Amino acid sequence: MADEAQAQLPSDNLVAVRDLTREYKSSGGLFSTVRSMRAVNEVSLDVPRGKVTGVVGESGCGKSTLARLVLRLIAPTAGRVMFNDTDLASLAPAQLRKLRRSMQMVFQDPYSAIDPRYTIRRALLEPFEVQGVALGKGEQEDRLLALISKVGLSPRMTESYPHQLSGGQKQRVGIARALALSPSFLVLDEPTASLDVSIQAQIIGLLEALKQELGLTYLFISHDLSLVRYFCDRIVVMYLGRVVEILPGARAEACHHYARTLMDSHFVPDPRHRKAVTPLVGEIPSPFNLPPGCAFAERCPAASPLCRRERPLLSEHATGHLVACHHPA
Repeated sequence: MADEAQAQLPSDNLVAVRDLTREYKSSGGLFSTVRSMRAVNEVSLDVPRGKVTGVVGESGCGKSTLARLVLRLIAPTAGRVMFNDTDLASLAPAQLRKLRRSMQMVFQDPYSAIDPRYTIRRALLEPFEVQGVALGKGEQEDRLLALISKVGLSPRMTESYPHQLSGGQKQRVGIARALALSPSFLVLDEPTASLDVSIQAQIIGLLEALKQELGLTYLFISHDLSLVRYFCDRIVVMYLGRVVEILPGARAEACHHYARTLMDSHFVPDPRHRKAVTPLVGEIPSPFNLPPGCAFAERCPAASPLCRRERPLLSEHATGHLVACHHPA
């Protein structure tokens, strides 16, 4: 049913994810049995070409695992990822490595994303070495200067080491490295989470300018709702490994009760626009022992016996608006 609903979305998608699942097992011991949990559970979504698709949810809902699955940095337990109509699972390792030129990732922590033993020059030239792209001395300098200037850094920084740069400068280096091989798709895993607010604005401004200049497509993982509403064209809401709602626009009204509560927790810095927030009650289920119906039922004010018995499927609520809820608001 989720696939049928997704098929009704615009067909010009760079990435299509279908029933993607990643399961982890705990190690058993003398007095314990092996348990399993699904960090990502039958996720289906599309990433339209040239757009920014945001993924939001509480910590531990599976956002970062989904990001790595989409790029096949980790293998899924089930499901598939189509990139430009190519099933990533069907590719041999050499083919997948070649395709990675078109799909790159910017990581959350700029402090650990760059090898501290590398100069910025070596860090930016490393993608070419890994991909076996031979560059002459002059071409290396041209590529290096182009990448550095593209992200707003001084050419003098190419001989610096990561510890000599600020967090914002490191993240710019991470973005430059992701752009080295001219990709069409970037996965941004909370790229501003560890930065000061003023630096966050600069990085988002840079990403926005690069998207317009290079025609990039973004999958933007974040827990910052104000940032997602500002930056993203579509919003995917996850809860305990599943997609519970896909909003067709950043200003669309949420219908799933969890998504609505999540969106209502975003405040506007204006005393004339005060909000009365109703906190959620109840405990989050254990991911190792999910209930048979809706995982949000015990915390949902609209839950019914049907919700506790039968899991709602992701289906179309309005054009491009998908909701997994028996009683949408």
